[in-house]
Amino acid sequence: MSPLATAGARPTSAATFAAREFVAAHRVRAADLGAALAEHVDDPEGFAVALHVAFAALADPAYIEGEQRIAPGLGPVAGVRLPLLEGLARSFRAATRRARPDSLLWLADRLLREQLAEARLFAIGLLGRTLASDAERTWQLLRRVARDAGDWITVDSLAHPVGRGILEEPYRWAELEQLVFSPSRWERRLVGSTLATLPFIDRSRGRRAEVAARGLDLLGQLIGDDAPEVQKALAWALRSLTLVDAAAVTAFCRAETERARADADGARAWVIRDALVKLAPAEADRLRARLAGIRRRPGAPSTSRAARMAAAFLVGLPAAVDLAEPPL
Repeated sequence: MSPLATAGARPTSAATFAAREFVAAHRVRAADLGAALAEHVDDPEGFAVALHVAFAALADPAYIEGEQRIAPGLGPVAGVRLPLLEGLARSFRAATRRARPDSLLWLADRLLREQLAEARLFAIGLLGRTLASDAERTWQLLRRVARDAGDWITVDSLAHPVGRGILEEPYRWAELEQLVFSPSRWERRLVGSTLATLPFIDRSRGRRAEVAARGLDLLGQLIGDDAPEVQKALAWALRSLTLVDAAAVTAFCRAETERARADADGARAWVIRDALVKLAPAEADRLRARLAGIRRRPGAPSTSRAARMAAAFLVGLPAAVDLAEPPL
């Protein structure tokens, strides 16, 4: 499920009805506009202009405030509701089934330089199509999205192509292994959201024992992170990994519960507590009781292994230098 589908506060029934009416009234228009975009598949500049026109035709002004409220940092938005954005992308995909991967990559590269969040999400969808045929250049753009991300919607949308890329080429686990040390909380969140998504991308490969083993190792490095955005993704990942190896997740939660108790670690306790719903009820009740009274403290530093290792490694190193983006 797309992250936007479950985002934000529960809307009122009147707002829900109005949103459904708006989507129903614009669904055919979205399909037509998506098919028309295919005319510009080999013209990135023309495509960007046409996409802006499509967004303007599908925008719901009432949605703009809601998007920015549920995802601070998302940046400028057109206000295109998710079903219409998906309909636009689906129609474009159908009309460009025979498009060259190179064309789609250049489109994605161009759209990732746009300010509108919807353009960025459309580009992420294009990258999902090019993974199998041009993995190296696709990963170059996936890394760029992760590096530039400043909101959870972009990160959680990115988790699907990143996860698929890992399942297609298992050596890509190294992509996540590096991100646990990232100074960006959004790149660290991507580790958790990708792990949470893997069991649903491919119900065979995504639920192999290796996924739980490697995933829990990464979660073990990140748990204790001080960023709430990361903590939510770690708990989400634990809940998803119960579908792969419930016994291993239970053992992980037991061990981390004792660490949280020993150090009164509220960040660690929060993650475990939020994952307990997917454990056996008796075990969940026992761990919940063990965690009673341990709460997050404002301003408390990260206690994760990754944070300690990153801090030790960075001592004495010169400040990071931003390098020019390499050509695609």
